[in-house]
Amino acid sequence: MTFDINSLSKFPTKCGVYIMKDINDKILYIGKAKNLRNRLKQYFFLKDLRASVPFLVAQISSIETIIVSNNKEALILENNLIKKHHPKYNILLKDDKTYVSIMINTSHKWPMIKLVRLKSTPNDNNHYFGPYTNAYAARSIKDLLLKLFPLRQCSDLELANRTRPCILYDIRKCIAPCVDKCTKEEYDLMVHKILLFLKGKDSTIINELKNKMQKASDALEFEKANEYLNLINQIKELLVEQFVDILSQKNCDVIGLYRDGFNSIIVKLIFQKGRLTSSEHFSFFEIASTDEEIIESFILQHYQTNSTPKEVLIPLELDDLDNLKELLANQSIKISCPQKGKKTDLINLANENAKSILIQEKDQKCAKEKQLLELQKTFNLTNYPSHIICFDVSNISQTSNVAAMTTFINGEKDKSKMKLFKISTASQGDVPSLKEALYRHFSKITNLPDLLIVDGAKAQLNAALEIFENLNIASVDILAISKEMAKHTKSLTHEKVFVPYKKDPIVIDSASPILFILQKIRDEAHRIAISFHKKTRSKKIISTKLVQIPKIGPKKTKELLKVFKSIENLKNAKEEDLEKLKILSSSDIKNILEFLNKNK
Repeated sequence: MTFDINSLSKFPTKCGVYIMKDINDKILYIGKAKNLRNRLKQYFFLKDLRASVPFLVAQISSIETIIVSNNKEALILENNLIKKHHPKYNILLKDDKTYVSIMINTSHKWPMIKLVRLKSTPNDNNHYFGPYTNAYAARSIKDLLLKLFPLRQCSDLELANRTRPCILYDIRKCIAPCVDKCTKEEYDLMVHKILLFLKGKDSTIINELKNKMQKASDALEFEKANEYLNLINQIKELLVEQFVDILSQKNCDVIGLYRDGFNSIIVKLIFQKGRLTSSEHFSFFEIASTDEEIIESFILQHYQTNSTPKEVLIPLELDDLDNLKELLANQSIKISCPQKGKKTDLINLANENAKSILIQEKDQKCAKEKQLLELQKTFNLTNYPSHIICFDVSNISQTSNVAAMTTFINGEKDKSKMKLFKISTASQGDVPSLKEALYRHFSKITNLPDLLIVDGAKAQLNAALEIFENLNIASVDILAISKEMAKHTKSLTHEKVFVPYKKDPIVIDSASPILFILQKIRDEAHRIAISFHKKTRSKKIISTKLVQIPKIGPKKTKELLKVFKSIENLKNAKEEDLEKLKILSSSDIKNILEFLNKNK
């Protein structure tokens, strides 16, 4: 049942939120409006250039409205409903992660450099730099600082209990304050230089390194001179004066937006102390919101939980900007849309980044689509292999039999759909184990994949066909891929692929464009199966040893494994550790300790 557009005249003209639903009462889109009736009429009577809107309108079966007192209440309600219902045509940020910052804990007598994740603004006396959305960049800066300034790297407890320097002192990566190999003044001077360096105020370090490089070169120590040169280049990259004059040493985010058809990209350029330190992007598909609604929703979702900069530059004006700022964690944040001057150059830069990323993502998507289409063509598959699952089994001498299933959606691994199977003792051998795993999986699911891949040859393929026949499954394509001499060496071997109802396999050459995706899928299933088998076998070995102890049966063995994880951990356990387990009697503890002492 399609939506009756004649009913639009009955909708209120008040401020509020509208909820669009399909024929199954599933929420498609949630929006807000100052005048609900006028806003809803725009969807049906005005020509909207956004690609997703016609698809949204065609699916609408009913519309609900909630009237509120003012725009601020509408903004809050819209945001809460989007987070609760996750509508298809709204933007929803899925990453609530906090970002890495560099901390110098100057509150300690001997400060050190730490990487920390902050969920809120710290209220201690330490120094923080960041946050860095790219954790790799933060680690690189930390490593560089420790090369330049060899502060301690040990914990506070280790520092307090050392009686002699550790190996870092011997290799000149620490000046060993733990055993007074340096004075407090020397150590504090290094800390001071680090703080200046991170604030971008000390360029004398480069001159010092140049002098050291020259001395090493004069002494024909060219390897050492090259190390100094690499350090100089790393520092120069960090100290580049990029937009200091424009942003006046501020921490600032610059937001860019680019839309093309069904695709939308938001880019956030992150400036620390006036320097561009990193960027982050968010991709959305089939979003029905206007550009203003996208930016508004992004700011509200992103800055309500994450630490905020002093200023955010956005690419367009927002009508509800005052209400928006009131809802953010940091209400003193400045949000502005520059109309002229150098700040507009930053907005243009962010928009260019957004466009570039969208083009790259499209190219990557096209490349994967071509691979999957080639896969379909090569093996004459019935379905376009958008949803692929792969099974592999693992065992040693028919013991600890396990199986693993991995899932790939549009050529990318989906970790959430991985499955592991412990095979019953009745299913001995690779083929019976595979049949059991396939039956257990396919007998319980309704969302069938496009393609099933099994690791093996003709026998494994026939096993899959037999299970499908028993379960009356006919719409799933099947392939079996066999390694050359059981090697898992990516793109270096010839692979054989067995297809149903053909006697001879298809041999894939190492130069084939579809080899990589097949190997990636197969090898991921193999890796998971091997890892699960090792874990299962390890537990079985431990259990076998423990049941040798008098009066320690399966129940007590399970509890010991749960607490101590391994035999080695149990060997190091003391009597008081075992006494904490209420399931063990005093005689049990005595028997366990005697057994462990005998087997040490």
